[in-house]
Amino acid sequence: MSQARYHHCIFETAGGFCGIAWSADGIIRFQLPTDEAAGTERLLLRRLPASTRAQAPSAFAETVEAVKRYFAGDAVDFSSVALDLDSQDDLMRDIYAAARKIGWGQTTTYGALARTLGLGPEAARDVGQAMARNPVALIIPCHRVLAAGGKLGGFSAPGGSQAKARMLEIEGVKLAPPEPAQASLNF
Repeated sequence: MSQARYHHCIFETAGGFCGIAWSADGIIRFQLPTDEAAGTERLLLRRLPASTRAQAPSAFAETVEAVKRYFAGDAVDFSSVALDLDSQDDLMRDIYAAARKIGWGQTTTYGALARTLGLGPEAARDVGQAMARNPVALIIPCHRVLAAGGKLGGFSAPGGSQAKARMLEIEGVKLAPPEPAQASLNF
């Protein structure tokens, strides 16, 4: 019997049940919270090659504890967590490395993140696609990347944009409500 290349565990946080999957090189997938452990596991494994459930080894158990602290409202820095992004192309890895530098309670936009990489405005779409496909959301803080004008934008995790807004709220980010149409017409 061959040994599985990937392992995963499901754990409960104040935000719901999260999941984490790892290889020998680092975390390969992270699943943001859902209301049920089984649902979280299904979502985690949907885009993951064969994986077996296991107890997280100490290096990844520390990340599990950090995620629990995050959803309890503690400022947590995930920038040094070991990741396995070998399945990503060079541009995606560059985008993810830049996103990992966005600190707790800070935000940027897709376009601004593209500019930090020396890319033109057309690359904002590439940044958006990278955030939508982020295999380790939260650890690579895609929720901190907003649409043009600081608008919330989309979020492909369970709960969609509301989940993104809740995560930003945990970090103390206040998103301004959109201006009424009349205000923009000077009524």
